[in-house]
Amino acid sequence: MSGIESLKAAAQSAIDRRRDWLIDIADKILRNPEVGFQEFKTAQLVSDKFSELGIDHTDGVAITGVTGRLRGGNVGPTVAILGELDSLRVSEHRHADPETGAAHACGHNCQISMMIGAAIGLMIPEVQRVLCGDVELMAVPAEEFIDVEYRLGLHREGKIGFLSGKQEFIRLGAFDHVDMAMMVHSSASPEDAKFSLGATSNGHLGKYVRFVGKSAHAGSSPHRGVNALQAAMVALHALNTQRETFQDPDIVRLHGILTHGGVAANATPADVRYEGRVRGRTTEVIADASAKMDRCLKAGALALGAKVEITTIPGYFPLSNDLTFGSIFRDSAERLVGKSSFADHSNGPTRGGSTDMGDLGQIMPVIHPYTGGFSGTGHGEDYQVVDYEQAVIRPAKAMAMAVIDLLANDAAKANEVIKRSPPKMTRQRYVDIQNARMSKESYEGK
Repeated sequence: MSGIESLKAAAQSAIDRRRDWLIDIADKILRNPEVGFQEFKTAQLVSDKFSELGIDHTDGVAITGVTGRLRGGNVGPTVAILGELDSLRVSEHRHADPETGAAHACGHNCQISMMIGAAIGLMIPEVQRVLCGDVELMAVPAEEFIDVEYRLGLHREGKIGFLSGKQEFIRLGAFDHVDMAMMVHSSASPEDAKFSLGATSNGHLGKYVRFVGKSAHAGSSPHRGVNALQAAMVALHALNTQRETFQDPDIVRLHGILTHGGVAANATPADVRYEGRVRGRTTEVIADASAKMDRCLKAGALALGAKVEITTIPGYFPLSNDLTFGSIFRDSAERLVGKSSFADHSNGPTRGGSTDMGDLGQIMPVIHPYTGGFSGTGHGEDYQVVDYEQAVIRPAKAMAMAVIDLLANDAAKANEVIKRSPPKMTRQRYVDIQNARMSKESYEGK
């Protein structure tokens, strides 16, 4: 067994020794779900585990984020391993918080545990000594782009600049000393096998929309009011008529929810709010679909003589996995599960979902592979872990082994990734572009 292979074996053994401890972390987070920028208990748990392991760390990054650092034995590039702190809101999930409806129906609880597990494998002395570079451990808040009205409130108060965790980490400079980053996401799709790596995922823009009408008695004098709910209904119907204008390869998605539909059944609704999303394969496709959505929203206001306020929110850039980086992860994953259990989607279609790893990919090489070990429907009430070995332990090992490959031998492989994948933009350029995408427009339908 070569020196590098011996180190990988030692890292795996260290993770195995903490197997039950790591699974317990994932289970604790599962049973205490918290939504974005409110993950205080989860962040405290991460901080406590870092302290228990003796990892120097910083709390309170972007409100709830936690960052730790493992120093290699020699100077070199920095590789970040990420995990996401937040949950969704799926009140029907069996582990949902009964008060908030928060639930881990996307596997983020396992991400945090596998990130800590990878750290355990990398911080044993014989491994740490040979690393030519450092490892940044990042527990990041608010990946799920929900509760937009709440987050816009934080934005107005100056507590956040952008509405997701990695966006905020970028803005705050938390990635300034990082050269590449990876995380492993959960999947219950059979086509993703035990591990998989794809090519791209959709980007998106957020929409926060308020239809403003005039209240009146809904029974005796509805003609004196302006029905904001009907304006919203006309707008949503108009959105549906746009779907045939989109080309299938562009993976356009227009969707959302009404978060406020009025205050009383016997009064004409005068304040109706909609939280929506515009997704697509490229920024150009997203911009086109966004303009069409805005036209539909204005059409609803015009039809009823209402007012509409449209806030467009800088969402996520499309994700593009770095193939050189991905091949290094693939080698490690295949050692754990065999070649037949690794699905290569590098030439596959764009995934319809979105992630702020796409934003991070604008300024450095990133990968966002998937792991099995789950069943049910993502973001659904039946989504659950069925195999913690695959959901936590093997991803932790795969990431630790990939870091050893990247940073051993004078970090030759890490430097190759950096050389082949120059950043698409600087951090400041990214921040400027995202700030420019934030806009608010009012339209009077008269």
